[in-house]
Amino acid sequence: MSSLDRHTDYGSNPLTEADIGRDPIAAFGDWLRAAEEAEVYEPNAMVVSTVEDARPSSRTVLLKGFDANGFDFVTNYRSSKGRALLANPAVSLLFPWYSLRRQVIVSGDAHPAEPGVSDAYFDARPRESRLASIASDQSEPIASRDLLEQRMRDLLERYPEGSQIPRPEKWGAFRVTPRSIEFWQGRSARFHDRLRFTATSGATSGATSAAAADGWTLERLQP
Repeated sequence: MSSLDRHTDYGSNPLTEADIGRDPIAAFGDWLRAAEEAEVYEPNAMVVSTVEDARPSSRTVLLKGFDANGFDFVTNYRSSKGRALLANPAVSLLFPWYSLRRQVIVSGDAHPAEPGVSDAYFDARPRESRLASIASDQSEPIASRDLLEQRMRDLLERYPEGSQIPRPEKWGAFRVTPRSIEFWQGRSARFHDRLRFTATSGATSGATSAAAADGWTLERLQP
């Protein structure tokens, strides 16, 4: 049977307001740990969607950190997503934990992190990954893979094991300040549970089934 014809039952695990609590960052941390414990492949992988010249674009990126101030990822600032975010900070992050029948969608604004934050993320990368960040002009065309490999060989010679590798100006972290965070739990008959937190300053007045606490409004969405 083709996957297009198959109907998968997502089960009967409910998601209630009591389950999710009042702090969406803490709830996200709980769900991320659950994905790690379930050995979901790359549990910190997320689909980052941006808009450039009125056209959307998506790609998979790894979450590098999160706290009450936002969600961090790293990239080349001159890449397609880097250029898009510098021109238009609106962004969506989607965490697709398929095997758990769960997903989280973060909508917000992305801005370059402080240089010290980017330095720390860069220094924590393996040596080859740091050199790859220098070698690659991300998203730009190149004539062949051989040219990329030669750049890497040159950098391996220039920066032998144990040497200090400076973070290139073109590379750094973005921090996403969330405007909303939606938790989705799949259920039978496509009758899913969806709970969305919205930052109080951006909450829609008169929203039904909503309660504000600690800077967030929580509401249930229809599936």
